[in-house]
Amino acid sequence: QVQLVESGGGSVRAGGSLRLSCVISAYPYSRNCITWFRQVPGREREGVADVDNDGKTSYADSVKGRFAISKDDAKNTLYLQMNSLKPEDTAMYYCALRHPKYGGYWPLVEYEYTEWGQGTQVTVS
Repeated sequence: QVQLVESGGGSVRAGGSLRLSCVISAYPYSRNCITWFRQVPGREREGVADVDNDGKTSYADSVKGRFAISKDDAKNTLYLQMNSLKPEDTAMYYCALRHPKYGGYWPLVEYEYTEWGQGTQVTVS
């Protein structure tokens, strides 16, 4: 059973920073691509940042230049460094593992993902 556990959310003022973490109990695939999503009530989850098995990163236009995704394979941990936060970044943030049969083309979609964490809330005021 693969488990993803996010942490690091909280409440910050606009312009502040947070770093989210996602600990993955085990990688289920030979090649693992991991994504940070976010969701606000009443809206679909949107992909925020993605890192593929080789470490290549990509971002939603709304966070380019402000957010940075990284991973530490030795610690089975994914990170999301969020800088210059805006009130519109307020959401529940989730990490998710994508099934390797999908290419991970933007916009990223939920059905391509097989494993999800429980989420961590980020509130920017």
